[in-house]
Amino acid sequence: MDDIPADPPVRFAEQALLGALLLEPLRIKTLGPLGPEHFSVAMHGALFAAMSALTPPAPDIHAREPVWITALLDRARPHARGLTASYLHTLTDACPNPSHAPAYAQMIVANRARLTIRAAAERLVQAATDPVLPNPAAHVLDRTDAVAAVLDDLGGLFPSHPGSLPRTVLPPPPTRDTGTGPDAAGEEQLLLSTVAAHPACLPEMRWLRPEDFTVPLHGVLYRCMASLAYRGDPIDAVTVLWEAQHHGLIASGTTAREVLDLLATPAGSPEHWGEQILQRSLLHHAHTTGLHIHAYTNDPANTPHQLITGSRRALADLGAVRARWQHATRPPSAVPPRAKPAPASRAGPPTPRTTPPAVSTRASR
Repeated sequence: MDDIPADPPVRFAEQALLGALLLEPLRIKTLGPLGPEHFSVAMHGALFAAMSALTPPAPDIHAREPVWITALLDRARPHARGLTASYLHTLTDACPNPSHAPAYAQMIVANRARLTIRAAAERLVQAATDPVLPNPAAHVLDRTDAVAAVLDDLGGLFPSHPGSLPRTVLPPPPTRDTGTGPDAAGEEQLLLSTVAAHPACLPEMRWLRPEDFTVPLHGVLYRCMASLAYRGDPIDAVTVLWEAQHHGLIASGTTAREVLDLLATPAGSPEHWGEQILQRSLLHHAHTTGLHIHAYTNDPANTPHQLITGSRRALADLGAVRARWQHATRPPSAVPPRAKPAPASRAGPPTPRTTPPAVSTRASR
């Protein structure tokens, strides 16, 4: 909250709204879904809570006697001890036009929507970068669902319309080594070595992509293996080295011996190492998504429509990685068995069965 200016526009909107309700109390019935929690100043929220709890006086009584002012002070002061009668006069002076109260209320709700989206994005970033969570992927997906739920709730208040994409300049993605730990490169090397030794697993690991790797060299080598598997070519350390040459890896400075050494220590299960790599990729994309949504909320030029639309688009980018993660980690019983095609007959298609010709009784005699 340190980046919020000392006198944000919403503060003047709150003063204008409260001033309108002090001048014309019955306008509180025209404000829509506004509550004390939407106010950025605690004193303003306490005063609005008092206004919502009390019955506004009749217009003729309100014009003659300060019963409304007195009742509000008595009700709100226990929750806002700095509230004075002089500040209530300041609020009335801050209201340009009491009939504009619904517009002021909408501004307050919009500001609260911005802060709500920002808080959800911050929790997503925290989950994606917490190194001690026992199940980081599940926690991040829960936080992702929480962001989506916030956007769905706010979407009813601020429906999207054409031209509502934000124009915010987004920050670059965080470096891939952030939060990956010292085992990232080692596990990627183990995956490459094990796949080179047991390439039959590759068709079942289409959920893993070269861009999931933290080390670019490892991603290129995995792309080489995937290319060989796609063409049906044999896969071992030497064929991968030859394919790497065609991908420009040797010309870029990597030596043939370095490639062979990377592929020389198979161990464990390729699926296990692949899931570890994909989980890091999922956390990285969640971190990036949270930072992008946070950047949208930090840009005061964005309307609530733009915040919701931009945030949903950021979540959609994360959704592609999420789908691959769920495919990789679903239990074997959840994978539908592949239908086996019926074996083709070597004799060709069966001929239609015909009725044998009748035997002549005369010929048989």
